[in-house]
Amino acid sequence: MVVCGDDALAHRLAAELSEVYRARVTVVIPSGIPAWQPRGVRVGSSSRAGVRAAALFGRLTAAVGRVPMPAPAADMDRPASGAAVRVLQPAGVDDEVLAAAGVAQAAALALVFDDDETNIHLAMRARRLNPRLRLVIRMYNRKLGQHLEELLDQAAAVADQSLDPAEADAATTVLSDADTAAPALAATAVAGTRKVIQADGLLLRAAERTPPAPYEIADPGLCTLALLSSTSSDPGGAEGSDSSGDDGSRLLPDDREVAAATGRGTMVLEAVSRTGPPLPPRRLTSRGIPLASLFSRRLRWSLAGVAAALVALAVISWVVTGDHPLHAGYLSLLDLLAIGDPAVDEPRGRQILQLLTGLTGLLLLPVLVAAALEALGTFRTASALRRPSRRLSGHVVLLGLGKVGTRVLAQLRELDIPVVCIEEDPEARGVPLARRLGVPTVLGDVTQEGVLEAAKIDRAHALLALTSSDTTNLEAVLYARAVRPDLRVTLRLYDDRFATAVYRTLRATHPQALTRSRSVSTLAAPAFAGAMMGRQVLGAIPIERRVLLLAALPVAGNPRLEGRTVAEAFRPGAWRVIALDAAAPADRRPDLAATPHEGEHAARSLRWDLSPDYVLRPQDRVVLAATRQGLGELLGRAPRPRGTRV
Repeated sequence: MVVCGDDALAHRLAAELSEVYRARVTVVIPSGIPAWQPRGVRVGSSSRAGVRAAALFGRLTAAVGRVPMPAPAADMDRPASGAAVRVLQPAGVDDEVLAAAGVAQAAALALVFDDDETNIHLAMRARRLNPRLRLVIRMYNRKLGQHLEELLDQAAAVADQSLDPAEADAATTVLSDADTAAPALAATAVAGTRKVIQADGLLLRAAERTPPAPYEIADPGLCTLALLSSTSSDPGGAEGSDSSGDDGSRLLPDDREVAAATGRGTMVLEAVSRTGPPLPPRRLTSRGIPLASLFSRRLRWSLAGVAAALVALAVISWVVTGDHPLHAGYLSLLDLLAIGDPAVDEPRGRQILQLLTGLTGLLLLPVLVAAALEALGTFRTASALRRPSRRLSGHVVLLGLGKVGTRVLAQLRELDIPVVCIEEDPEARGVPLARRLGVPTVLGDVTQEGVLEAAKIDRAHALLALTSSDTTNLEAVLYARAVRPDLRVTLRLYDDRFATAVYRTLRATHPQALTRSRSVSTLAAPAFAGAMMGRQVLGAIPIERRVLLLAALPVAGNPRLEGRTVAEAFRPGAWRVIALDAAAPADRRPDLAATPHEGEHAARSLRWDLSPDYVLRPQDRVVLAATRQGLGELLGRAPRPRGTRV
């Protein structure tokens, strides 16, 4: 496996492949700009990022390898006796660097730079070097990613005529770490919001349930995914790190453990079926400005008064002059606009009416000027950021409108949750989205006094601190807790040890307040690793600071599934079969995670009421919930025993 990247996601992904799947990994960390990139052009990779990533991977290789890494070229074809991580630090990434990393012989390549253009260019180079290479590309632009998948798969088919286009090993997968982590981050901000995974007509939600009262029977749902930490029902919770202690969560427990764990909350899986006709897609933006916002109430009354005066003058002209009503109204309008002929030789009544109509026209002029000014002000207000209302309360304060914050903002608005955003950079990626959605936004440094107050933090329901700086997120949380001690907070933290220390300190200081910490790279890395292994990962469910995966796997050739009953295939703490794809193999959709095309029927033949005695056949495909280690074992790589040197 080859990983090209220079940030936290690349570090997490390399650790995931090495520790969970026991794959031999080569990591490419450019110390400067890519070789193909013109000088002076800023890209996602920088020398400072390369140095920081090198330190991360140095710690990873020290923890995993502890022996000299294999040579770049001589050992690439040798079977791996254990997991190993080899780190390359070239000045840039070009064809020679990709060849030195072993792309021509590799099974999969992950391009996880923070710049879409860099990943696209390297993906095209890698596809040319190895048409059978499994590509996993990190991209923020989802529409462009769909076109890129088709393009690279077609390029592989043209380069290698013997290659089956449907072959999984030649597939191109485009993923976004922001899209993967955004639902989990949004779910933690609101009490009762559940983690939802949608995959080709399959809609699942992981619901957190509090311990049932005595003599109360709890609904088990489809299955119990986890027993939460013993204090998770308390406001403090117990999710300081990804590792589980004595009171930590227990993933995929059996029925005996669930029955014995009294007083502990559970995470259960529920299936949601859609009834009735499909709903039209929800629009995030409005295409027009209401007419009432262009004209104030006073201005509308003024226009109505002028129109009434014009109608009255037209009726009087019709009565006095005896003209046709339409002709009388036409002459009155001309006189109102001062473009009619002077009534010099007309009767005295007509002359008096002309003077009165001209005077009414003079009154119309300031009304038209006021309408123009109000319309201009309305359009300027529509293009500017809204300020939080004085009476706003019960909202979510979202700190940071970068890639992750933008996706979380869209998720919260889809749930009709009131949001107030805080962003220091007026040119941030999510500012235009906030403007289009009409979301109140405060521009300023959150570490300065008055910024959180402007976001009405004292009346907020929760705070989501999602900047890329751990210290900024922590500082914002501490200041918010000083204003409101019982505020629910979710902060984005990368380092598990730092998250543990933060959690323990915040819980000890504010035991009655909910505190949650999330790592975007930790939430996204399992999906990237699963795609690199060539299996279909439908989604990741965060359970405290751990991750549970939902994957669709074929039964054929897997000794842990084939020929076993559903009950026998269940391994507590590792994996559990939860559904069966009953469709014929020829009629199955190759990618359950793909969104159906327009006009295509989205319903799938997934059976949830599996009998424990059902024997899994080779032609079956199952949907299962698995831990990262469990999925790695199902994919044919046994977990490494503790203390084993590689």
